[in-house]
Amino acid sequence: MFRNTYDSDNTVFSPQGRLHQVEYALEAVKQGSAVVGLKSKTHAVLLALKRSTGELASYQQKMFRIDDHVGIGIAGLTSDARVLSNFMRQQAMSSKMLFNRPIPVNRLVSAIADKAQVNTQEYGRRPYGVGFLVIGQDQTGPHLYEFSPSGNWYEYYAMSIGARSQSAKTYLEKHYEEFEEATLEQLIQHGLHALRETLQQDKELTNLNTSIGVVGPRGDTEKGSAIKAGGAFRILQDEKIDVYLASLPPKEDVPAPPQAPADDDVAMEG
Repeated sequence: MFRNTYDSDNTVFSPQGRLHQVEYALEAVKQGSAVVGLKSKTHAVLLALKRSTGELASYQQKMFRIDDHVGIGIAGLTSDARVLSNFMRQQAMSSKMLFNRPIPVNRLVSAIADKAQVNTQEYGRRPYGVGFLVIGQDQTGPHLYEFSPSGNWYEYYAMSIGARSQSAKTYLEKHYEEFEEATLEQLIQHGLHALRETLQQDKELTNLNTSIGVVGPRGDTEKGSAIKAGGAFRILQDEKIDVYLASLPPKEDVPAPPQAPADDDVAMEG
């Protein structure tokens, strides 16, 4: 009832106490392709589903490296993500120059949340239309955070954002107790299972539409790869993820529900 009256500006509350422009920004995140994040006591992993605008176009980048110890996966407007990721890189660089140390992951996430919150309060600005899953590691171990356009941020054991992300969350909620002691390979397998839940029925994960981001020590399948000491953030894609996709069991075929018998005497609503 009040939506059309109170959604013209992000600084005006509706009588129900809602900021509709901020809610619209959160809807933009839900329109983006899915990103799944999960962590163990040694690793944090991101898995993202890439989209292509057509058969002649390349797949859009879904992950960005911020620093040696931090990376992000995005859902929403890629242009907004590019601006925010550049801001995060500036914050990471400033920490190294001023304090000679990598920036703590929670401080980095708090900085972009503060930046996003300003756009929900000042006149003439619009909220960012992108959400992040941020993985990183510091002295306390690996971390996984979610950032939303509302300026909120949370730490998780596992999380999914983007289109049809609820299906992935359901899988993660069922298996999250297994993540703490999982190896890197097991963690990626859980992530691929969850990411596959977000696909349409006729789609499959391939090395073209899937990206994997990892922070933590080298895994068994990464032997021979040049990885910095401490397990710097790296993005795996193309042929590098074939070994993980090959070990993924085939999708179970879900039988179609039986159709109700037709009844010619029942009038159907238009």
